[in-house]
Amino acid sequence: MITRQLISPKSIVVVGGSDDVHKPGGNTIKNLLDTHYSGDLFVVNPKADSVQGVPSYRNIEDIPSVECAILAIPAKLCYSAVDVLCNKKSCKAIIILSAGFHEDSPEGAEIEEKIAQVCNSTGTSLIGPNCIGVMTPNYAGVFTHPIPKLSPDGVTLISGSGATIVFILEAAMQLGLTFSQVFSVGNCAQIGVEEALQYMDESYEEGKSSPVIMLYIENISDPWKLYKHASSLIRKGVKIAAIKAGYSEAGSRAASSHTGAMASPDKAVDALFRKAGIIRCFSRTELVTVASALMYPTPKGNRFAIITHAGGPAVMQTDILSSHGIEIPTFKGEKADELLAKLYPGSSVANPIDFLATGTAEQLGHIIDACERDFEVDGMTVIFGNPGLTTTYDVYDLLAGKIRNSTKPIYPVLPSIINSQDEIRKFQADGGISFPDEVALGGAIVKIVNKPTAIDDFSLPPVDKKLIRNIIEDAPNGYLPPEKVQKLLDSAGISRAKEIVAHNEEEAIQGAKEIGFPLVMKVIGPVHKSDVGGVALNINDFDTLKSKFHNMMTIPQTTAILMQPMLSGTQIFIGAKREGNFGHIVLCGLGGIFVEALKDISHSLSPVSQTEANEMIKGLKSYKILEGSRGQEGVNIPIFAEAIRRVSALCNAAPEIFEMDINPLLGNSKQVIAVDARIRIEKEKM
Repeated sequence: MITRQLISPKSIVVVGGSDDVHKPGGNTIKNLLDTHYSGDLFVVNPKADSVQGVPSYRNIEDIPSVECAILAIPAKLCYSAVDVLCNKKSCKAIIILSAGFHEDSPEGAEIEEKIAQVCNSTGTSLIGPNCIGVMTPNYAGVFTHPIPKLSPDGVTLISGSGATIVFILEAAMQLGLTFSQVFSVGNCAQIGVEEALQYMDESYEEGKSSPVIMLYIENISDPWKLYKHASSLIRKGVKIAAIKAGYSEAGSRAASSHTGAMASPDKAVDALFRKAGIIRCFSRTELVTVASALMYPTPKGNRFAIITHAGGPAVMQTDILSSHGIEIPTFKGEKADELLAKLYPGSSVANPIDFLATGTAEQLGHIIDACERDFEVDGMTVIFGNPGLTTTYDVYDLLAGKIRNSTKPIYPVLPSIINSQDEIRKFQADGGISFPDEVALGGAIVKIVNKPTAIDDFSLPPVDKKLIRNIIEDAPNGYLPPEKVQKLLDSAGISRAKEIVAHNEEEAIQGAKEIGFPLVMKVIGPVHKSDVGGVALNINDFDTLKSKFHNMMTIPQTTAILMQPMLSGTQIFIGAKREGNFGHIVLCGLGGIFVEALKDISHSLSPVSQTEANEMIKGLKSYKILEGSRGQEGVNIPIFAEAIRRVSALCNAAPEIFEMDINPLLGNSKQVIAVDARIRIEKEKM
């Protein structure tokens, strides 16, 4: 819970404050004073009556009632302080800077839990412990530097790492980015990233709340809470960019299916972000660049003009944009000729528009006006540095005015951070946000133009839930036998090939009479049938049938033979894997041996919407094959998408499914038929 007292406290006490500004308690007081905190400020220090000119009390019992407390004392002393503050001093916001809690020892974890219980029982916000604090336009309750410009229309930053906040702020301030709120959630004893997002969602006011949110996340404790509030904010118009650190996996994963081998917690994170509409970033530089670009109006399309007085940077930016689907259209014709006539000889307006190192502010104005009025583009980048021959105040002043008045986003690349540092500082002091590197900006534009759309459709195709539950509840952990897999597929409405299981030669012969030739034979028992020679195709007569049956039954771990009609089509694949509190990841791609050989897969988090299923298929590198190419019959895409959603519906009805492979399905223009499937149940891990 985030209270008003945490956001805009009328009084603050720093418990453990001192005159030593090299200590957290001392520097917190200094930051509050330097940023002109307007409320009542107190200190608790057993050795002083005044700290940095602020009244100090020897004992916490002696302080007046206070709305917010910042603790910079040893962990072992924090519980008693919180108890007094919450129960005797009407405090409704606690920020604990101190470390030494659950990240340190079981004893520390116990203290942290007791503190959270007190805060929860008294309706008090708790930030931390083990954090740098909180910043809002009302106060800078942190012990670190730098302190950014704080204003309601700035960016909100929420982070699980305090040091990372400092580094992000340093990078962001160099671009001119301002901040509305900064939450360092630390150990998240009560308030984590999800709760901070919840507060921002529930308190959102159009035109008054932060337009952009940056997240640095190391642990997602409640994925669906994060999804709920992030997607809600995005639908309200807020833009969110996030880093989820810790995405690599050390060592090998125990997996007995193709899906298990290819799914991962990071794929779950990726799918969650896409479902919510969050732009994912992988470095502090990328996060800050994307967030800064998000402060500009969102481009309405993917056509861009590049305006420069230096050819090299324009070429590099063209490369990054065009290679990721951003169109750099060529300008020609009467309007292009009119613009060229206003520039120095040797200039080019083809796009990139190069008006040479000698280009003037006036000429830049003509170019921007032409892009605004005459050329069909959705956005502009302006690259303008300084070789050290003159100042650039006039250029940057003009650029700032054009940015404010243009109907299209204009992203300024100001690379001369030494030669034009004074001009850049003025540009940013006047409210501008600039970028030092054209390629980094290009990457940000790519992500913004191609940003995911928040999904709010959780409807799934109907399935026979009663039958599914009966099968699952009666089944032990492990892989289900073929007959139960068949029933689950049928109950989910997933088309499958007719199957007969033969344990002896007589059953094999009878099965062949029912199915008819040609048919397929597969061993039951081994996990990867092809690897052990456990698949026989195009069986056309009884003699071959009997010979193959006896040979295949000698394969280790084989318990029976599965027989199916020989079908034709493109081999495709659908799988699902349960990933902790994220639920199920659903995957698709080319099937058969191509699943792991090519690793061309798409994934989404269940429940999979119609839009997501279509995007999964279209996102495959092999999509052209599925469409049908070079005279080959393609796969019925709508039926494939429906099968993906039915797998999602099956997982929704049976969360006990731990791993599931349908590999292959055979797809053609008329149907998509499951040929082989494995389903593993794990109930105790729910």
